[in-house]
Amino acid sequence: MKDLTLETLIAVFEEMYGPLLFWTMVAVAIIITLAFIFVLIRDRSIEGRYLARAELTAPIGAIAAILFVQNITNSGFSDIGGPIDVIVVLLTGVAGAGGLIFLAYVVQAFMRQPGNNRH
Repeated sequence: MKDLTLETLIAVFEEMYGPLLFWTMVAVAIIITLAFIFVLIRDRSIEGRYLARAELTAPIGAIAAILFVQNITNSGFSDIGGPIDVIVVLLTGVAGAGGLIFLAYVVQAFMRQPGNNRH
C-alpha cells in the first residue's frame, strides 16, 4: 500500500466490518449529522444545557466504540503492539465519544416540547 487514498480506506473498512455493516454505519453517521445540522438551523444556536448533558455520554461512547471495534476485529487489549495501535484505539474512542455526543444532543433537542421557551 503505497498511497493512502479514500478508495483504499473504504476498501479496508469494508474488509474489516463487511460491506453491509460499514455502509450502515456510514448512513447512520450521515443521518445523525444531518439531524444535528437541522437542530442548529431550527434553534439558531447551540443550547448549553443540552450540550452539557450530551457531553456526559462521551465516556460511554468512547468505551463502546473501542469494545465494538475490538469485537469486530477479534482482537483484545493484549494485541496492541505499537504506537500506531495506540493511536488507532484513541482515535476510535474519540470518534465514539463524538458520535454519542451528537446523538445525545439531537435526541434532547427533538424531545423538547414544541413551543416551549428555551430560556
